[in-house]
Amino acid sequence: MAKLLYQGHASFRIITDNEIVVYVDPFVGEGYNLPADIILITHEHPDHNKVELITRKENCSILRAETMLINEDYKHVQIGNLDIEAVPAYNKNHDRNKCVGYVIHVDGVKIYAAGDTSTTEYMKTNLSKESLDYALLPIDGFYNMDTKEAEKCAKLIGAKHTIPIHTKAGELFDIQEAEKFLPYNRLIIKPGKEIELK
Repeated sequence: MAKLLYQGHASFRIITDNEIVVYVDPFVGEGYNLPADIILITHEHPDHNKVELITRKENCSILRAETMLINEDYKHVQIGNLDIEAVPAYNKNHDRNKCVGYVIHVDGVKIYAAGDTSTTEYMKTNLSKESLDYALLPIDGFYNMDTKEAEKCAKLIGAKHTIPIHTKAGELFDIQEAEKFLPYNRLIIKPGKEIELK
């Protein structure tokens, strides 16, 4: 069974059943000790792209917005048993041509890593039909949508579990902000906690 370690802010790590190690938006927290097979960067803001924190395996793949979004074409790649699809991410602080989210299919589970975004049309037209298991949504209300808008997105997307991330600008995690986020499918994970993906 795959596992997800929330590291804090927008950073998390996935380890698959066959021990492929994936990091998403490395920046803060613990748990960078395992060499990476795949690193996913949603955009190039400095709180999302600290690849230097991670030891990389010789054949490590680093996927970035610049390679996964070309001329408005969102790319879809298969690496080992992972299926990774770039999807739209944008708001007034994040250029839709330089930012992506990811839908990650691993070990029978679908995870939506929203990156930095507010509500997108794609959430309604596509993500709502994906039968997602987990959605990780930013809620800080400064660089991204606030808790109320994120609640609407959570309802729209309809994942089994919605995890609040990017809870407060400049901080690892703010439990008070996370607790203000009240969708029916909320799952709060504190930094340093690892869950089984099922």
